[in-house]
Amino acid sequence: MGGYSSEFEISLLSGNVVCESLDALLYTTYPIHILKSGWHYVADNGTKYPVNKADFSFNTANGIIKPDAVFNTVHGTPGEDGLLQAYWETLKIPQTSPNFYASALSFNKRDCISVLKNFGIKCANSYSVNKGDEISSEAIVKKVGLPCFVKPNRAGSSFGISKVHHTNKLLPAIEKAFEEDKEIIIETALVGTEVSVGVYKQKGNLIVLSPTEIVSENDFFDYEAKYQGKSQEITPARISDEETEKVQNKAKEIYRILNMNGVTRSDFIIQDGEPFFIEINTTPGLSKESIVPKQAIAAGMTLTELFGVLVEELFNT
Repeated sequence: MGGYSSEFEISLLSGNVVCESLDALLYTTYPIHILKSGWHYVADNGTKYPVNKADFSFNTANGIIKPDAVFNTVHGTPGEDGLLQAYWETLKIPQTSPNFYASALSFNKRDCISVLKNFGIKCANSYSVNKGDEISSEAIVKKVGLPCFVKPNRAGSSFGISKVHHTNKLLPAIEKAFEEDKEIIIETALVGTEVSVGVYKQKGNLIVLSPTEIVSENDFFDYEAKYQGKSQEITPARISDEETEKVQNKAKEIYRILNMNGVTRSDFIIQDGEPFFIEINTTPGLSKESIVPKQAIAAGMTLTELFGVLVEELFNT
């Protein structure tokens, strides 16, 4: 849990919920904080034991532990962009998120959208800018129109995102996004119902959860709306049965195309009855207020059951 991005505090919440929820009769769980300040196992009494990065082992009061498996709840870099996945794969330690390539591809919004468009997945029109590029507001507006969203290409939790309604606000929004990433993506603001869909694998079968409708009190589903109560998250979403089936099928199709593992959360805008893909989260929030846990509870599962399925799947493949 943790990470090096602005999302580290949210990740710590997710990780703590997983530790609390996993069945203590089946698993011995060790919270590992992966932070810029260092990697540590944090014991119940607050004592910190450094992680040996050579083999991901660590001391405890009862001796050295090398984990049998990793439950990855690190949001952002290095746990959602493939860096830790490659490291654990090298050490032959199974972990609950997709492999390093699938993680890196899905974390890069521009590249992920480019791949999915080739498979016929509907996405918003987009325009990419790298730091140092010459920026033409007129060219951007011509491609994506107004209003549009300006986003860091590789970030989550809505950090650095702006909704732009006027051309003169475009450059300040771009500068804000560059504070989070040196690559940004600018997308047409779709008009419709925003929904989020969880998908996970159980014994090799894909299970899709009921979509959650997101209704923000703000102009869009920003950080305040996500984490400070400025939104309604309604499960199941108030969409037609046909739209529900369409968006669930698209979420499963995207999971297969991108060769996902573990639990993912895909976000869509349903515009004129059709789901448009926004992004996929490969280490989605797992706190009690997060979308996927609420969807699992709505499906009649406990978090202990959901998290247990994700761990057991590591040893069934």
